[in-house]
Amino acid sequence: MIGLISGTSEGKNIVEGLNGFTDNILISTATAYGGELFTNYKYKVLNTRALTLNELRELFLKNNIKVLVDASHPYALDISCNCEKLCSELHIPYLRYERPSVCDKYRNKDKIIFVDDYEELMDKIKGIKELQNTSSTILNTTGSKNIDKFICSGISNRIVHRVLPSMEVIKNCFELGINTEDIIAIKGPIGYELNLGFIEQYNAGAIVLKDSGVQGGTEEKIKAALHKGIYIFIIERKKKIYEDVFYDQKELVKYIKDQELY
Repeated sequence: MIGLISGTSEGKNIVEGLNGFTDNILISTATAYGGELFTNYKYKVLNTRALTLNELRELFLKNNIKVLVDASHPYALDISCNCEKLCSELHIPYLRYERPSVCDKYRNKDKIIFVDDYEELMDKIKGIKELQNTSSTILNTTGSKNIDKFICSGISNRIVHRVLPSMEVIKNCFELGINTEDIIAIKGPIGYELNLGFIEQYNAGAIVLKDSGVQGGTEEKIKAALHKGIYIFIIERKKKIYEDVFYDQKELVKYIKDQELY
């Protein structure tokens, strides 16, 4: 059986390709929301909750996983490290699907600032005088998992968070004390015009984003922010070298078929 760790929209494209020759697939996502992406596809097993390393090991052994495709999010490095470790332990081929970066070509652009983590992000924001005007909003598009870092940052600006429109995420926002008017609940990726609209509507002086690739709508965010002349803070991906990495979904599927890893 093929194991698939899915944390991006490309997961369903990979399954669609695999369905051309097999449905002997185990899919694991961290949320029920992620599992909904596979409604129209064929598979044998679907897990929709985050698993510990031991639980993942048990799942792999129970279902006789012969190869693992890691299509987790580019920023979910802990998941990738655990999967790679487990595959080595169980002598299972580990194949990484990685979204290509789109941010490198913007490194020399004015007002685009790359940071390694949220601590550096907060320091950079505080160091820019233009952003000390409290009427200037910070638009956070990095998701809900790091909202607490903004709350504890000491930044006086209004911060508006763009998050997934799921009950669990919205509940978490409310529990953290986020006001309704500071939440944009929408499923991405979204286009240039809508990004532009959010920047204008919320009087954003800066946008915070991740390098989530073309599929994650990163370039549309950057282009809209450049057009409005606001600051762009990009949280960089942590660097990791993979032995078997694919940047094209079709090439990955072809490899699995050619090697008969199913």
